[in-house]
Amino acid sequence: MDKYIIKGGNRLVGEVNISGAKNAAVAIIPAVILADAPCRLENIPDISDVKTITTILEEMGAEVRYLDRNTVEIDPRCVDTDVIPYEFAKQIRASYYFIGALLGRYNRATVPLPGGCNFGVRPIDQHLKGFTALGCTTGLDGGMISVEAEKLRGANIYLDVVSVGATINIMLAATKAKGYTVIENAAREPHIVDLANFLNTMGANISGAGTDTIKIRGVDKLRGVTYAIIPDQIEAGTYMVAAAATGGDVYVRNITPKHLESISAKLVEMGVKIEEGDDFVHVMRTGPLRKCNIKTMPHPGFPTDMQPQITALLTIARGTSMVSESVWEGNRFRYVDELKRMGAEINVDGKSAVIEGVEKLKGAPVRSNDLRAGAAMVIAGLICEGETQVEEIHYIERGYDSIVDKLVDLGANIYRSSKPDGIIEKIS
Repeated sequence: MDKYIIKGGNRLVGEVNISGAKNAAVAIIPAVILADAPCRLENIPDISDVKTITTILEEMGAEVRYLDRNTVEIDPRCVDTDVIPYEFAKQIRASYYFIGALLGRYNRATVPLPGGCNFGVRPIDQHLKGFTALGCTTGLDGGMISVEAEKLRGANIYLDVVSVGATINIMLAATKAKGYTVIENAAREPHIVDLANFLNTMGANISGAGTDTIKIRGVDKLRGVTYAIIPDQIEAGTYMVAAAATGGDVYVRNITPKHLESISAKLVEMGVKIEEGDDFVHVMRTGPLRKCNIKTMPHPGFPTDMQPQITALLTIARGTSMVSESVWEGNRFRYVDELKRMGAEINVDGKSAVIEGVEKLKGAPVRSNDLRAGAAMVIAGLICEGETQVEEIHYIERGYDSIVDKLVDLGANIYRSSKPDGIIEKIS
């Protein structure tokens, strides 16, 4: 089993370039199915989730060609099925975006229940509500979701809860539906805006993305285009937190600073200095970290995908901090037991964690419970006294492009190892 070996204590200093957004890429790649010609996608992150979702497209008949590690050309014209293979879909939650895309192309789709990180209940009832409003019948049999319509028709859809996944899936299906669709209480995340921009570049008619009301007038066809994915706000936030945790001095480049405002605000509150440029933030910390209370919220609030990383940082902040989770149902605090192995003092009560700052953490064997929890283990390892071993790193590599190489370039003492023989593998 592969793992990361980290020897803590090094300040992170220098520059790091942020890759394309995972959450945008895994929505935009299925959307290519809607085009009547090849699409070229640039600034694609080199991560396992992207490789999985392009493999699904290949299994469906699409021609996928990587021009370099961050540029892919996809020809969807040979897609000849509305069924997604189970063995690949079970690996990634974003496989459910193929439902909306296939509905737009064929008016029907059969997709396995999605996989991915398991950190809480994440129902798809709002997706199905949207599809039903568009004229679909839905069913579940043997772990396969079947959605079908004689003809997709526009509708007014109010989401009972703000759901990124449902917003995206309904957008995909409604893009080629007959008539006018309005999604109210829509999610506003940057990757939803990016998907809308991509679809509009192909010829869709979507307005309001980035607000809580998205309006879509269906079109008959979408053309092939070249499009660059936005920078990954969560990857950027992770390096910002890592710089703060190590008392570092890091320029985080190739970003959209506006997407990071909620993260920057909390770091400033904790005593970290943040300077913004057009496409970078400069993160510096020279003094002690101060306590801080954080509540995750839908965008533009503090992102739930940054909750584990900021909790790792708060373990060494002076005083008592509280982190509250309001986005996901279920338990996204399972990783806390791993931080406790390193000496953190954290008590979880339902959807809140109370953190008593300690002077230092100590290295220990820990595991990644999910993608963002894995990033938190890496951050904690960087500030630990001694050696930390992080296992289950396949979760981390689902969403972070070249994380070891980027941290090494900033001065971290980290490498990737394979058990049982301890062979060190360079990540390129």
